[in-house]
Amino acid sequence: MNTTQRPQRPLKVLIAGGGIGGLCLAHGLRRAGIDVTVLERTLARADWLQGYRIHINPDGNHALRTCLPPENWKLYLDSVADGEGSFAFVTPTLAPLLDLPRELVDHGADDPVDQHHGVSRIGLRAALLDGLDDVVQYGRTFERYTLTGDGRVTAHLSDGGEVTGDLLVGADGAGSRVRGQFLPHLDRIDTGVVIVAGKYPLTDERRARLPRILTTRANNVIPTGRGGLFTAVWEPDSTAPKDAEPYTFWGYSDAAERMPVDGLDGAALARMIGERLTGWSPHLREMVTNADPETVNAIRVLSAPPRAEPWPSGPVTLMGDAIHSMTPMAGIGANTALRDAETLSGLLNEVAAGRRDLHDAVAAYEDRMRDYGFAAVRLSLRNAQQSATGTPLSRHAFRTFLRTANAIPPIKRHLFANQGRGADKTTR
Repeated sequence: MNTTQRPQRPLKVLIAGGGIGGLCLAHGLRRAGIDVTVLERTLARADWLQGYRIHINPDGNHALRTCLPPENWKLYLDSVADGEGSFAFVTPTLAPLLDLPRELVDHGADDPVDQHHGVSRIGLRAALLDGLDDVVQYGRTFERYTLTGDGRVTAHLSDGGEVTGDLLVGADGAGSRVRGQFLPHLDRIDTGVVIVAGKYPLTDERRARLPRILTTRANNVIPTGRGGLFTAVWEPDSTAPKDAEPYTFWGYSDAAERMPVDGLDGAALARMIGERLTGWSPHLREMVTNADPETVNAIRVLSAPPRAEPWPSGPVTLMGDAIHSMTPMAGIGANTALRDAETLSGLLNEVAAGRRDLHDAVAAYEDRMRDYGFAAVRLSLRNAQQSATGTPLSRHAFRTFLRTANAIPPIKRHLFANQGRGADKTTR
């Protein structure tokens, strides 16, 4: 390794994809004076609006505060709408198993970096895009790359254009074209799990009919048999469209062989899940069967492989879902992508300062990312598979464990003392 080698020209980084991780990385590089271009396939900054909230944990907060300019960090904090911020495990009749109030989840932290937040995708994207008008190129879809004779990389775009840089970062999501060319053997695998999800609009009348736990917090419903239901609440914030209405989001997961979803429209999917909730709380059945059918969809859950062997490092690398795509069952996908951005940004800043060689920096990033990134993949994959393979005996044992922890505060505090940092539970 040559730690004093300076690039012969200013470092230029190409980022394929303007999602959460790619935009955070762009800010981190730009703050260090690095020439960065984001190639984004959507046509305008408003094309990518999704309403559901993202859970940002201390890892994600740390990355955002490190990479973003102070004014963007403030925009992010202004878009946070945590509500009660609590989370609970309950039975299908809504009897409590384990209640996690916000003060326990945040461990009493006063600094917003060390807390857990719920932020709308719209608000987070607005905070990430602000100030990047001269960096993000819209309507530029990545097709493939070629390596140049001098060790650089050229991105070839669907509009016939080409852009050359010193490093290409694939941040183009779970179906990454960069990964498809660079590491085709790491394509996603089928987990054997299907999620049917929908939104239940929270009118004043409906809100009054539901118990407060279904209109103020997130819940993980643990039945005695297979399958499981997750619920969470979305309330409009300042970044939402003026006509946006609050809703409770729900998602029911089970093994694909038990979920014959092919060819079913939203109304039929809601009826199918409603029938599975026979004997459950009527409030849960109400939310499922009376969800807006236009919002009900079936999703076959895919995941990156649980492990990845090292690969030769060079002028192409990957981040976020492009390399460690994971199931939603751990709630850490966005945070892991943000951690990628912080890690890679810090190492590339050393390259720009002449303290590290580019390919050595990429190799160091990939070593670290494989460690925490695929630990997160394994955690989310385990959670997904447990939702589809649980037996009455294992579910009974789990529910007993949750009740015991809930009844003994020191055990509950100990269980969650290390939650919220990365999947590998390490600190920086």
